Amino acid sequence: MSFIAFSNLVSGLGQTTKTGEKLALLRDYFTKAPDADKVWTIAMFTGRRPRRLVSGNLMGTWAMEITGLPGWLFTECYGMVGDLSETIALLLPPSVDNKIEEETITLRDLLEQFTLLQKSPEEEKKAFVLNCWNRFDATGRFVFNKLMSANFRVGVSSNLPVQALATITGLTVPEVAHRISGKWDPATTSFNSLMLNPTLSTDNSKPYPFYLAYPLEDKPESLGAPAEWQAEWKWDGIRGQLIKRNGECFVWSRGEELITEKFPEFQPFFDQLPDGICLDGEIIALPPDYLNEPDHAPAPFGELQKRIGRKNLTKKILAEVPAGFRVYDLLEYEMEDIREKPLAGRRTLLVNIFEKIELPGFSLSENIAFADWETLARLRDTSRQNGAEGLMLKSKQAAYGTGRRRGEWWKWKIDPLTIDAVMIYAQKGSGRRSNLYTDYTFAVRDGDKLVSFTKAYSGLTDKEFAQVDAFVKRNAIEKFGPVRTVKPELVFEIGFEGISESKRHKSGVALRFPRMLRWRTDKKAGEINTLEDLKAMLKLYGQK
Repeated sequence: MSFIAFSNLVSGLGQTTKTGEKLALLRDYFTKAPDADKVWTIAMFTGRRPRRLVSGNLMGTWAMEITGLPGWLFTECYGMVGDLSETIALLLPPSVDNKIEEETITLRDLLEQFTLLQKSPEEEKKAFVLNCWNRFDATGRFVFNKLMSANFRVGVSSNLPVQALATITGLTVPEVAHRISGKWDPATTSFNSLMLNPTLSTDNSKPYPFYLAYPLEDKPESLGAPAEWQAEWKWDGIRGQLIKRNGECFVWSRGEELITEKFPEFQPFFDQLPDGICLDGEIIALPPDYLNEPDHAPAPFGELQKRIGRKNLTKKILAEVPAGFRVYDLLEYEMEDIREKPLAGRRTLLVNIFEKIELPGFSLSENIAFADWETLARLRDTSRQNGAEGLMLKSKQAAYGTGRRRGEWWKWKIDPLTIDAVMIYAQKGSGRRSNLYTDYTFAVRDGDKLVSFTKAYSGLTDKEFAQVDAFVKRNAIEKFGPVRTVKPELVFEIGFEGISESKRHKSGVALRFPRMLRWRTDKKAGEINTLEDLKAMLKLYGQK
């Protein structure tokens, strides 16, 4: 087994949409791969990717030197393919001979070399990259380029590698998901210590896999008796786990990012929590007057975004955007994993814990009382007024599961806000849509002008995307790099979850989760909504 085996796995996963075939490919790979490569593969599938070795500009420059292509032609090729790593892999001349290398270079060898070269001069990095390009075929080069650029993505759900590993190790899916979660380094962790060591982990920070809900598409009456269900507001924030073990405190995001230092105001809450505990909940932005309103609604998610990604949290930003935590569930109590206990029992423990906690901004998510589904539906209609996205419905007898399951947890979201807009810019997509114009910019009317206000790239069928692509190619007016200005004729209904004031956008607003709900072939550009309509929505549903 070698790096080529890994690149063939990635290629195979990208060439099928059938879950069974993907699972078979993963099982076969994990069965045959050496343990060191298994660990690195798990790391790749769970987001523990190496730092970028070289920039895309350097990769492109070196590729043009090898191929002799002028910059304009390379750019045109890139525009047609839509992915730099794939463009380079296709343009490079065939490798001299990769058969020997297929048996000698492993995934671990390659990624450890990335680490060693991080601070090396550009000449050494170039020599390494060119040598590898000459070793691999087009598939190997493509995957190598993706790894090197830190832009590695795999077309599989996170649960499939977990299922494959469960098959070859004999562990259950929840056990595998828990063991590969948290803070571990593939460079120093063996496969046995990660997956097969029966002793308990000594890592106090280790989180649990998050349990996720499915959208409720049927009427709630299909769930049975209301008394069997717990209803809560669905808050718009960052899903997280708060862990306190042996006096150490940790904050994890759903993306398995350790973000404790991003929320220093959580320490007083940790101080009041008992030891040996793990809470699941939502990190929320707090409104400015939260100290005076104990039953406050969260501030819009856009406020929380002002803190996300900042390397340094100043006193000013901490004061302007305070954060809190709404607790949904209890996963560990007195150092014991209690996820298999029924939700009703876990909730009772949570209520007892919060009887001793009084801290503004930190609370137990409300258990909404309702006698029948009709009453709950009326409450759901007030979600936006309460700063929520809808409701969560959870079976009172449900254990806390792993990943996304049907039947026990449902999210019953309110209908999105909508506005009709005209497409004014288009850009090619990525992946299987890299040859089609599928990323669009939309505008509303402001008097006689059109003002752009959002981008969207999802919501249409493949047939509709092909039709819009043909329109763009026939009606492109100007070209700005990969972007095409088009005649403002196509009208779309844009759906979004929230709206907030934004100084970065010409329109003065920013949308939360914008997407195309439908192509309004029945409307002309003169019938779209106005900037005034957007501002009215901002006044009703957003925050200035």
